[in-house]
Order: sequence, then structure tokens, then C-alpha cells
Amino acid sequence: QVQLQESGPGLVKPSHTLSLTCTVSGISITTTDTYWSWLRQPPGKALEWMGVIGFTGRTVVSPFFSGRASISRDTTKSQVFLQLTSVIPEDTAVYYCASAKTYGMESRGQYDYWGQGTQVTVSS
Repeated sequence: QVQLQESGPGLVKPSHTLSLTCTVSGISITTTDTYWSWLRQPPGKALEWMGVIGFTGRTVVSPFFSGRASISRDTTKSQVFLQLTSVIPEDTAVYYCASAKTYGMESRGQYDYWGQGTQVTVSS
């Protein structure tokens, strides 16, 4: 079955760069018409879509994170990466990777597969 597993540091200092990995199994990340998104949910707030890398490798980043977030992949390891620079305490959230036949959605039900999420806290 398809599984997504996020990993990364649980604690990041302000102004540093957050780096997260989503390891995918059960499906190729180059499968046609499949898009791999990063989302996050800050405490007490709604889900936020951050960006996506598609099956061709093309990336799209939400304007809200433009200039700070970048998404990449390693097809040999079936991994998708998120980097978020210059983090601030407001970046504290549970970060998720998810896949669907499109992207940009902020509703869980619109995705086909989800990781379990990884908690990231930004604090000195």
C-alpha cells in the first residue's frame, strides 16, 4: 500500500532553515498526474498548503511562502524535500506531505494519501 513518512528535526532555532523529508513507498513519485504537496497546521489554526512538486519535477510554492520555501525530490530514493528558510516561532506546526491528482487544496479529504505528520517547533 502507499505510505508517506515525514522526517526531520523536531526543534529548529529562529532564523535557521527547516529541512524535512517525505519518504514515499508503494508508488513512484514520478507516477503520471501525481502531485506531492507539503502542508502544515499551526496549533489552533487551519491547514495551510505550502507547495507541491509534480510528477515531472515542476514545483509550485504558495505565494504566502514565496521566497522562503523550496521543494525538491530525489527520485532514486523516492523522497520529496521541503526547505523553509529564516524560520520564526509562527512556523511552529505539524508538517505533512500528501499526494493527489491535483494540488493547492487545504482540505484533508481532497488528498489521496497523507503522512502521519511531524511536529516542528521553532524556539531558541
